[in-house]
Amino acid sequence: MISIRSLGISISWAVLSASLIYAQDLSRYREFQFGMNLPAIAKQVGLEASEAKVIHRRPALIQEVNWQPQLSLTSSQADPVRAIFFSFYDGELFRIVVNYDRYKTEGLTTEDVVEAISAQYGTATRPAAEIIFSSSQVYNDSEVVIARWEDSQYSFNLFRSSYQPTFGMIGFSKRLDALARAAIAEAIRLDEQEAPQRETERQKKQNEENRTAQEKARLVNKPKFRP
Repeated sequence: MISIRSLGISISWAVLSASLIYAQDLSRYREFQFGMNLPAIAKQVGLEASEAKVIHRRPALIQEVNWQPQLSLTSSQADPVRAIFFSFYDGELFRIVVNYDRYKTEGLTTEDVVEAISAQYGTATRPAAEIIFSSSQVYNDSEVVIARWEDSQYSFNLFRSSYQPTFGMIGFSKRLDALARAAIAEAIRLDEQEAPQRETERQKKQNEENRTAQEKARLVNKPKFRP
């Protein structure tokens, strides 16, 4: 009888532990897992991979997909998510920025939102920190973190939007995010370095187009001109 009871307790703890591990899985947001490729994400949200916006092409391909769940016919009307921005490093999902709908979070306190997210990701910390969320610049668009859930590989950060009265959350793979940061910084350095040459080439092309247009106009107008 004792052995059966011990077995039952062991099973209960195993089930509880498994539930806690799953509930605190920081490798994903809903059904989207960091490291997933762009075509897989696009298929899940009902978009074409070709709709992804290219932010930088070198030294790594940085792309972004903007998805608005509420525009999907299969989305629940109660879903508080207004938009999700997926960022990809060489085709792999490295960052998710979630913007919650202001009307579907109206009246919620910070503690209400932290409590709901903690049910999924575990106990939150309250660091005195800011989080950068832009993939188009050298990460200079930031928000103040009001709660954070993280482990050695992943991080989720809750913030209040500076642009509208609602909440947002940023999640990322630390490994891929570090690679993306370095690639974005290098892409901008290369762009700035090559800017003078590109401007020279642009001006040269513009001058050539103007010259060609003037020559065509001369050929048309010269025979017709009368003093």
